[in-house]
Amino acid sequence: MTVADQLRSLIRTIPDFPKPGIQFRDITTLLLDPAGLRLATDSMAAAIAGPIDLVAGIEARGFVFAPTLALALNAGVLLIRKDGKLPGATIAEDYALEYGTDRIMMHADALTPGARVLLVDDLIATGGTARAAVRLIRKAGGVVTQAAFVIDLPELGGGDALRGDDIEVHSLVAFEGH
Repeated sequence: MTVADQLRSLIRTIPDFPKPGIQFRDITTLLLDPAGLRLATDSMAAAIAGPIDLVAGIEARGFVFAPTLALALNAGVLLIRKDGKLPGATIAEDYALEYGTDRIMMHADALTPGARVLLVDDLIATGGTARAAVRLIRKAGGVVTQAAFVIDLPELGGGDALRGDDIEVHSLVAFEGH
């Protein structure tokens, strides 16, 4: 059985969530399995070309994988948060949603210019949040050339969009459909 098959067996699909027609890929069942979590972390870490200074986790499920990957890669953790969640001086990046806009932010002093940053999240769909995170990190002077995801939904084009931004995309499991 391949790594993708093992992980796929630990990810449950919840139909019609959060709205009809969506097949929600739920990683909480993967997180409940210590061997599955280790397999996901080790597999993502093995795919990364180092060295890496920081692993940037996107709120909220990226926060689960950022620390485990950071430990495996001997790196620190950079938090990419939703608007209004960080104290102190921050920088922000707006991005488009299906209906409107949203904003992510990070501490203004979270990285030194030239820091090599790996972006991580649980899933890449349309890529809007991930692309905004890349812009934010680059605005702060970070060098981000790689991103890692447990799940890719290739039909939604997020991985291709990131590749268009000169990001090498690593994902462990691909699911067809939304």
